[in-house]
Amino acid sequence: MIRKVAPTNATVLIEGPSGSGKELAARAIHNLSRRAKGPFIALECSAFEGELLKSELFGYVAGTFTGALKEGKAGCFEAANGGTLFLDEIGEIDMATQIALLRTLETRKVRRLGDAMERAVDFRLIAATNRDLAKMVASGDFREDLYYSLNVIDLKTPALK
Repeated sequence: MIRKVAPTNATVLIEGPSGSGKELAARAIHNLSRRAKGPFIALECSAFEGELLKSELFGYVAGTFTGALKEGKAGCFEAANGGTLFLDEIGEIDMATQIALLRTLETRKVRRLGDAMERAVDFRLIAATNRDLAKMVASGDFREDLYYSLNVIDLKTPALK
């Protein structure tokens, strides 16, 4: 399945239990793709919350918040330009970030926090989760439109047991 998926530019959702090699599968897809010479940027979504996650994903301009770098910072989308962005534990992100993520997937443009300007980005998205996103959609904890945008190609990794 990885060999079939890699040459496409489609978004991939990798589902499987913790420790089942979801990031290895994502790296294999990237390494076998036309984007292999571009960057592979991985972000563990569960390690950040709210605005901090948004700043990691989208970046920010100078003076956006206390503790920010003076010169601002590019986010993961910009860092992955020309390559692949891997978002691990996508099921952990809050609704506000889900909306911003969906907009970026639809427009292929990113706006840094505190900025009025949008920047075009060229990336392939691979997302992973150990949660049942379909159940989360049914319970209202995950946006349905984002789920279908992420689940263009569904890849399941088996449990190691």
